[in-house]
Amino acid sequence: MMTPQIPYRRNAIEPVQCIKDAWELVKNQYWLFVGMSLIAMLIGSAVPAGILLGPMMCGIYLTLFKLRRGEPIEFSMMFKGFDYFGPSLVATLLHIVPILAILLPAYFFFYISLVVSLIAQGDDPNPWAFLGVLALFLLFFLVIFVVVILISIGFTFAYPLIVDRKLPGLDAVKLSFKAAMANFWPLLGMVVLTSLLTLAGMMVCYIGMFLVFPVTYASVATAYERVFGLANPDLATNMPPPPPTFN
Repeated sequence: MMTPQIPYRRNAIEPVQCIKDAWELVKNQYWLFVGMSLIAMLIGSAVPAGILLGPMMCGIYLTLFKLRRGEPIEFSMMFKGFDYFGPSLVATLLHIVPILAILLPAYFFFYISLVVSLIAQGDDPNPWAFLGVLALFLLFFLVIFVVVILISIGFTFAYPLIVDRKLPGLDAVKLSFKAAMANFWPLLGMVVLTSLLTLAGMMVCYIGMFLVFPVTYASVATAYERVFGLANPDLATNMPPPPPTFN
């Protein structure tokens, strides 16, 4: 059975406006989403490889989309994400496995090269040789950081597509990458802004990070709506209409 073609919009995201719309979406249910974010992170991190993280994220986006449609929501709705366990697990593994495949060998070769360079210098160490090795690996890790950012942005819409369009995990990931790359720079700007908000929350106290998560998730939900539109919206949106350019 072929997956139906789902159109998406290019250049449909305005980072600052998405964050403003995100706050408008969650502000009346803010503490509910703070609690959901906290529990989602605790459950998602309880099992290795993010096996439970996907259903938790699906539950949060499912709740956000119901709120967006004007439907009643409650805390237990987050656990409806387990209805999408299979597709969300596929999406999570497709996200995590490539990143681990990049990071683990990189760390291994870094420490091995560092130890070998120190041993090779013997009793007369050359600090410039050590700094050269360090500079080379800093450049290497910068490249890896960029690759990880690209992968993470590509997965932005995977969980929303699973819960809103009922896509299989692999199809959701492929479509997410296409749409995210078509909106790459605005998405990157939104990620930077929400990351700065998260960092500010962590600087206040570590738990402050969870106070930012509702806006972070809602920003992705509002960006998703601008790019794809919601499936079968029950109510007219109060957000400005996205640009009518489809790919």
